Amino acid sequence: MEFAAWSEIDVNALKRNVRRTQQIIGPRVDILLIVKADGYGHGAPHVARAAVQAGVNMLGVATLHEGMELRNAGLRSPIVILSPSLAVEIDEILEYDLVPTVSDMDFARALAARAAQSSRVARVHVDIDTGMTRGGVNQEEACEFLGQIVALKGLTVEGVYTHFPSTFHEDADFSAQQLAAFRTIIEILGKRGIVFPLRHTANSAAVAQYPDSHINMVRPGGMIYGMFPRDDMNGIGFEPVMSFKSRVVNVKQVRKGKTVSYGRTYRFDRDARVAAVAAGYGHGIARSMSNNGELLVRGMRAPIVGMVTMDVTMIDVSHIPQVNVGDEVIIFGKQGNQEISVYEVARRCGTISYEITCGIGKRVPRVYIENGTVTGIVTLVGEWLSKQGLSL
Repeated sequence: MEFAAWSEIDVNALKRNVRRTQQIIGPRVDILLIVKADGYGHGAPHVARAAVQAGVNMLGVATLHEGMELRNAGLRSPIVILSPSLAVEIDEILEYDLVPTVSDMDFARALAARAAQSSRVARVHVDIDTGMTRGGVNQEEACEFLGQIVALKGLTVEGVYTHFPSTFHEDADFSAQQLAAFRTIIEILGKRGIVFPLRHTANSAAVAQYPDSHINMVRPGGMIYGMFPRDDMNGIGFEPVMSFKSRVVNVKQVRKGKTVSYGRTYRFDRDARVAAVAAGYGHGIARSMSNNGELLVRGMRAPIVGMVTMDVTMIDVSHIPQVNVGDEVIIFGKQGNQEISVYEVARRCGTISYEITCGIGKRVPRVYIENGTVTGIVTLVGEWLSKQGLSL
């Protein structure tokens, strides 16, 4: 089965990244894998299933419906909703056995009451804001809040956590202050006999750089997909999981002086050959790559010329012999001895690698490959499991 544009997900690489994380944190620390935003664009159900097979203990999402999607896909692992939930979502949270984050007392009381009415005990995690200033309970109020929460019938606080806004070396002191504040709160409550089974602070960068932050659970996301917020952090044995590919759908000769694409932003100063690639910003090639980025075809780099359109991107292939319709094009990934990394694409777009993979649209099929075999394909119109001879 062939596609005009697709992303390939290396399931083996993802599992190796899980095992590499386990090597770093040791056997006594659990992993809560972040699979929000469709698994950073990789396809949440498939990557979650593979990660659980590799030893991930818990899954983290941002919304109710992300958790419901995983349950509907057959995932039975604990699933934490890391963003605040609404009271109108409580019934479905309980029905789908999801673990909400609680930082609002009214929500906590409503959840506890609803759980008690149905003879359940709702598990929750509490986010303590030690410096992210995004959500959660302010650290100054955390001890009082948690003391009230644990007294609610129908509810049990399974875990507490905080989040680092920056784990780069230049912010190491601030991260250390956050971790100290978090530990202080845990110690104060522990002296009152209030103990939480799970404590987690470490995102991907902290897992890699701050062993003291591992405690008894870590919360990686990007590193399991082979990415960090900055490419200077990626030298510790993690592999890219996704590559993004397309195909040439047209090749034409262009005379000197001609312009190309919307806005006529590029004019040829010589006769040239231009190839149209069947992917545009509707697929996930950012418009900021216009007259800026490069793609790989036949193992060579070809500059993007003109504006990236919704469905098609043009590249100058004058220097690349024998480019034909149907040729594979690499948006990011490897081809022959050449590679365009997701970090390079992110730099050209003025963003981070996470945004690039999250921006790959649903019209792009996800092709899952394990041990050299296609094990699954997800497209807009459905999902196919591998069959004998199914290949790209």
